[in-house]
Parts: sequence; C-alpha cells; structure tokens
Amino acid sequence: MKTEILKLKKEKNAVILAHYYAPADVQEIADYVGDSFYLAKIAKSVEADIIVFCGVRFMGESAKILNFNKKVLVPDLTADCPMAHMVAEGKIAEMRRRYDDLAVVCYINSTAELKCQSDVCVTSSNAVKIVKALENKNIFFIPDKNLGSFVARQVPEKNIILNDGFCPIHAKITAEQVLKEKEKHPDAKVLTHPECEKEVLEISDFIGSTAEIIDYAKDSREKEFIICTEEGVSCRLMGDNPHKKFFFPEPCPCCVDMKLNSLKTVLDVLQNEENEIIIDEKTRSRAMLPLDKMLELAR
Repeated sequence: MKTEILKLKKEKNAVILAHYYAPADVQEIADYVGDSFYLAKIAKSVEADIIVFCGVRFMGESAKILNFNKKVLVPDLTADCPMAHMVAEGKIAEMRRRYDDLAVVCYINSTAELKCQSDVCVTSSNAVKIVKALENKNIFFIPDKNLGSFVARQVPEKNIILNDGFCPIHAKITAEQVLKEKEKHPDAKVLTHPECEKEVLEISDFIGSTAEIIDYAKDSREKEFIICTEEGVSCRLMGDNPHKKFFFPEPCPCCVDMKLNSLKTVLDVLQNEENEIIIDEKTRSRAMLPLDKMLELAR
C-alpha cells in the first residue's frame, strides 16, 4: 500500500498532510506532519493539485478555505472533532449584543461555520500571543473552555468570556491518573496540552501545544516524561528521542476519529478522488478573514 500511495501521489501531484494524532504508519507516508497551526501554514504554501489531509474534518475545511482552487480530500469524511461543534446556536450573536468592544476568538479546532462568525482564529501554540495582540478588551473564546481558561490566566488584562466546549480526549485526563504515573516514574517531567483540565495543568512541569511538547522533550536533558495529550504524538517523540522514555496516563488518551485515517483510506481516496471537501464561495470568503488574521498576527 505504501508503494502504491507514493506512486499515485507522484502521478497526481498530490501532497499528504498528517496531524501528530494520526496513526504512525500514516505519519510515515505523509509529506508533512504537524499540529494544526503548522499544517494550516503548510496548506497555504504547498505546490500541489491535490491535498490529502489526514486529520479530522475541520482540518480539511481549513485547508480548503486556504486553498480554494485546490482539491482537498480527507481519507474518511466521518472523522470529526466533537469540540469543533460545541458552541450553542445564537451564542455568538448574544455575546456581541451583550458586550461592546468584543472580539470573537475561535480556536482553529472548529467548523467552517463557526469561523465565519469569528474575528480571528488561534491554535494552542499561538492563542496567548494573538489574544495579547488584539486591541479589544472583551474576548469571547470559542469553543474550548480549557484552552480559553489557560489563555485567561496568561492574559489577565483581558476580560475573557469562556464557552462550554471541551476536547473529550484531553478532558478525560485527570490529575489522579497523572499522579499515579508520577508515583511509578518520580523523575519524569509532566508535559501537558492546554486542552486539559486546570487541575492537570497545575501539576504539570510544562504546558504547550503538541509541537511545543515535542520540542521541549527533544531539547530537555531529562530522560523520562509523562505526556498528557493524545497518544499519536508518541510516534514523533520516540523517533526524535530514542534514548528517552515516554509514559501516558491510563487509560491511554486516544482519539478514535484521528485513527480513522489509515493506509487503506489514504490509498482509496487517492485512487478514487472521493471525500472531497466542498465549501461555497460565501463561506470561504467569510472564514478566510479570521484565518488570515491569525496568520498575520502570529507571523
């Protein structure tokens, strides 16, 4: 399958993007592997006729918005992110009526429709920087309350209004689970994604995006780490650090939607060119504004 994928990719001038949470064998055949922010930038700059995005649906949507004239395919259209939908209908309009000088800050882990209603997008790696850069005093942060709460603690000068959304995978990681791992590995540093609950962040040695966790582990002199994010990142962590040890809270955090990406589904989508992300021009032009603003402010 890998040989056939590489052959078709060359024939069709296709590029394969994979998120760190995709299965290891999918990451191995990808041209680019990264977190949401990195892949958003790459999607805008790649020279290809077809983009195969191995992640979840909102990522394919973002790639299509940034590359409207390219064909964007996803290996499985049912691979979704529950958090991407977690803003109640009418909530954004209500917040705009209630607060003057409001910026709606939308985590990139969201649907195209939510992006259309927002002023700027952010990722976990640039959210603090972008919120600090905004002139607005009032910030409605959607959809993730945990990342929003983390940003609020870093930017106390802003009035950050939180939404009720959350990542089911990160929210299931508890402080008790982390402390149990710490008992088994007392020398291990705890590296945590800001989508986790506050009590997990409070017992962590480092908090950062998936890419920042990877960089921290690589640069650190420490040899053991407890990783509080989705287990797919272990592929890169172990590849970069063969002499270091990585442990995950139990049960191991695993996103079943990300695991719907496979060599078979990648091969199928390259052969048939099905599962294309379709976005109308009106949605694209509206959703493009907060994505462009993100890329501009994070530059």
